[in-house]
Amino acid sequence: MTIERSDVGFMQILIEAKGLKKTYILRKGIWGIHDRIRAIDGVDLYIKKGETLGLVGESGCGKSTLAKLLLRLEEPDEGIIIYDGINLTSLSDPELKFIRKRTQIIFQDPFDSLNPRKKILKILEEPLKIHNLYNDKKLRKEKIEEVLEKVGLSPEVLDKYPHEFSGGQRQRIAIARAIILDPEFIIADEPLSALDVSVQAQILKLFIELKEKMQLTYLFISHDIGIIEYIANRIAVMYLGKIVEFGPKREILTSPLHPYTKGLLASVLKLGSKSLSIPFLNEEPMNFKGISEGCAFYHRCPERIERCKNEVPFLKGTEKGRFVACLRVFT
Repeated sequence: MTIERSDVGFMQILIEAKGLKKTYILRKGIWGIHDRIRAIDGVDLYIKKGETLGLVGESGCGKSTLAKLLLRLEEPDEGIIIYDGINLTSLSDPELKFIRKRTQIIFQDPFDSLNPRKKILKILEEPLKIHNLYNDKKLRKEKIEEVLEKVGLSPEVLDKYPHEFSGGQRQRIAIARAIILDPEFIIADEPLSALDVSVQAQILKLFIELKEKMQLTYLFISHDIGIIEYIANRIAVMYLGKIVEFGPKREILTSPLHPYTKGLLASVLKLGSKSLSIPFLNEEPMNFKGISEGCAFYHRCPERIERCKNEVPFLKGTEKGRFVACLRVFT
């Protein structure tokens, strides 16, 4: 599938992926490679400047791998990534330094992403030193304190270590480190899932406030439809390394087209935190290496037809800005 520029609308595309693929080798024997996992299998995606794209799907579907590919923290096997008109896949590591300043990522567990041996001052100073910003010590300290205020922390935290803080405070520090370079694009990879529910609401509110104040663009990754509904402008639904549905939030949530999207939405109660039992989603998905032909969702799909078994569905536009990869929809 190729998303035509005429389908995108008037907002400028900030980042775009075309035909991204990533395969990992599981086991390599005497006679060569035995097993591969196709973690990302031909992803086309675009994110408009100033919006929040919510990426949703079950654990293990490839969301985090896609995030790393978009920032070239991992290298794609095939495909290209275009950031603000620049082909990132053609840049050398030194050339990527300029892009690193403009793009940041916030990981799921701040305890793992913050160096436990460094005080918060050193953690927040590091990006500024790497990019040769605020070289005057006084100006650097003022910048750090300014950023701490934005994330709701006081300067007193600077002389402490990450283990001295709660999960919510550590995530605020991780967010401060991400925004200290004044980026324009941030990937938030499950940034709330390691936090208590009460703290999740506070951090989600912080993300929204920072987006407005700093004119940020987000790729916000979550397996929680409720969080995505709250923060996103558009939604991309991922299943086993593929985008199966993609479009404006309202249309995806009120009239989903792909059976997998329907199942995800049906499994969420509007009130309470328990999930409904959706039989076909209770089944384990096939692993990435087990799919050789046909639709990856075939064995779980309640709406499958005969041709789904052997024919691979690709994303097709149903209306302006809305795409789905389902043969049944176009039958």
